[in-house]
Amino acid sequence: MPPRKHQELLTTAIEREEQAQRQLLGGDLDSARAEFAAAAELYRQSWEAAHARAFGRIVGMLKAAVLAGGGAVEAKYARAALGDLDPESSTASYAQALAALILGEDHEAGVWAARMGAGDSTGADAFVRTGEAVAAIASRDGEMYAVAVAAIVHDFEQRSEHLTGVAIADTALMLEALAARRGMALAIDSPVLPVRPDPPS
Repeated sequence: MPPRKHQELLTTAIEREEQAQRQLLGGDLDSARAEFAAAAELYRQSWEAAHARAFGRIVGMLKAAVLAGGGAVEAKYARAALGDLDPESSTASYAQALAALILGEDHEAGVWAARMGAGDSTGADAFVRTGEAVAAIASRDGEMYAVAVAAIVHDFEQRSEHLTGVAIADTALMLEALAARRGMALAIDSPVLPVRPDPPS
């Protein structure tokens, strides 16, 4: 049986995201952003073609959109698509928290972040870590954010497998992009993060 359309779209989204990540690690920011934007659109299409609980595709769309340099359009789409859907799903809560954070609705983001570790148990530790980072950004708590994002980076450093096959802490990169919009970004050195360019002399 041939793969269903939503599976084909998801596979293509992951492939485009892989290219974006490799370009980002290689220092080609413009090309990386274009590929992330394409991946975000493919994640959206795969969500629309999939079953109603495929919340990870919404998260993938939002993450890729932020790394493409935007996210507001996708965040509004996510809010409309999810409504108050299944608040007991950690993944759905994650998508809700990200959408709120992207749109600058920080109180709402904090509420959803608190639910991220209270839903389904799959990947519970990762949801808790990311929820803490989202909550810290939403509350402008720099110390809490530094601890949370360091834990996320450390987790990626210990992984032997990555969704796209590229060893990159994309969750931390997305959080750093959202933190930067609030003047909270950190200078983190890690083998799973792009090398930061030296400032001009």
